Amino acid sequence: MSSMRKSLAFLLPLAVFLAIAVFLFKGLWLDPREIPSPLIDKPAPDFRLESLEKPGRLVDRKDMLGKVWLLNAWASWCVACREEHPVLIEFARSATIPIIGLNYKDTRVDGMRWLAQFGNPYTTSAYDEAGRVGIDYGVYAVPETFLIDKQGVVRFKQIGPVTPELLREKILPLIQRLNA
Repeated sequence: MSSMRKSLAFLLPLAVFLAIAVFLFKGLWLDPREIPSPLIDKPAPDFRLESLEKPGRLVDRKDMLGKVWLLNAWASWCVACREEHPVLIEFARSATIPIIGLNYKDTRVDGMRWLAQFGNPYTTSAYDEAGRVGIDYGVYAVPETFLIDKQGVVRFKQIGPVTPELLREKILPLIQRLNA
């Protein structure tokens, strides 16, 4: 009987190790940008922040009710934001829907310098210096983009840069359905 216990004592850690290895191995094929957001199909969190461009002017989520719009969390210190910025600039030229920026954990001076240097695709940018609104939206790494419908409900979330392919294949078709 003691040899059976020794066998079980050896097999239990091996079984635990194999179970963990299977989960880790499976994770190699998951795309971190496809983490489901608990906000999908729920009302977008309210916010009322000062405008980055016009201190004293308020940017309020409620002002966007009745419109389909994008909320794009960005920062001047964000390398991936630089990658997506030309895509947003080009998309803004189409005037398909408003793009509201959420300048996340940045300084006003750096955010304004960024927009002056790279162009401004945003209808306006809300200045979220402390990152509190970003936290409400579940932002943990910029850039992150949310597509919000006319009723103020989050319909899509992109973690990481918006690419031309993503815009063409997912975001634009969804915008067309939401505007129908």
